[in-house]
Amino acid sequence: MVGQRMEKQRVVVAMSGGVDSSVTAALLQEQGYEVVGVTMRLSEEGRDADPDGRSCCSLSSVDDARRVADILGIPHYVMDFTEPFQQLVIDYFTQEYARGRTPNPCIACNRYIKFEGLLGKIRALGAQHIATGHYARITRTGDGIYHLRKGIDTAKDQSYVLYHLTQKMMDHVLFPLGDYRKDEIRHMAEDYGLPVAHKAESQEICFVPHDDYKSYLRMHALQTMRPGAITDRAGHILGTHEGIAFYTIGQRRGLGISAEHPLYVIALDAAENRVIVGASDEVFACALTASNLSWTLPQPPHAPRSVRAKIRYGKREADAWMEPQGDGTVAVHFSEPQRAVTPGQSIVFYEGDAVLGGGSIDRVTP
Repeated sequence: MVGQRMEKQRVVVAMSGGVDSSVTAALLQEQGYEVVGVTMRLSEEGRDADPDGRSCCSLSSVDDARRVADILGIPHYVMDFTEPFQQLVIDYFTQEYARGRTPNPCIACNRYIKFEGLLGKIRALGAQHIATGHYARITRTGDGIYHLRKGIDTAKDQSYVLYHLTQKMMDHVLFPLGDYRKDEIRHMAEDYGLPVAHKAESQEICFVPHDDYKSYLRMHALQTMRPGAITDRAGHILGTHEGIAFYTIGQRRGLGISAEHPLYVIALDAAENRVIVGASDEVFACALTASNLSWTLPQPPHAPRSVRAKIRYGKREADAWMEPQGDGTVAVHFSEPQRAVTPGQSIVFYEGDAVLGGGSIDRVTP
């Protein structure tokens, strides 16, 4: 967390109605900031998708955020982001599946809505900063350079989904929870008298009812429902699929194929509408190419360097060699083959506990 400012400044806290963002608001108020709570209205579908109130889009979550703001005595506003959320998150979500890729809508939401979008609104509220309940840290060195770092709670660290933060953005972002563990945050919520102290974690995809993305795609993206062939690498037809969006790299179950040895999804061919399967060793990849890069560094790296790379949230980092290419992509070579490297997912680069940046996985090399 950036060190506390001596002067009292106004900060906009993105309040989802959950325990993390609620304690964020309370902590910053305790530290002397003038706190303004903002709940982002993202999706009409998400408002009724979650009767338990775990989704940040549900009506009950808005009510929870307002109740917390009343207890803390801070102003609370609801801001409408439904149009950019539709274009930059929901449309991206369905289009990626149609391309045979596996999207990460939470990263898109963080990047384009919760940070770029909300940062564009804070001036109207007279604020200098935004804050969220992410478990990550921002530090600043003596030369004025910011570093995005992992949260100290390794089980909750969310630095992976924040690799898009730039130096300019980090000058206006606060992460008060990065120095705490999740159980400490729940205890703090009890001490502050917040009614969300033991509220369940939010669901992964807020706009998908019951987290059933297959039913959602059936309703909203019929182009992903075309049946096609399941083949091996040589093109031999082994079965049929109901739509490439229903399959993911590394999948074994639900293929409907009888074979002498277990078969796994090893690639999705959107152009030919094929699901390609192979043996377990074919699920591993030695290298990849990533694009749509974003760097937390003051300048993008121009020379090859050794990094730790993470190919999926919740997966361990792996030793890798990263080589910037002249076309704005990077080539990544792993010290050991990695399982189920998936186009469309994000790869994030670390040096120690600091995030260097990341991008979207495009091409995978077995």
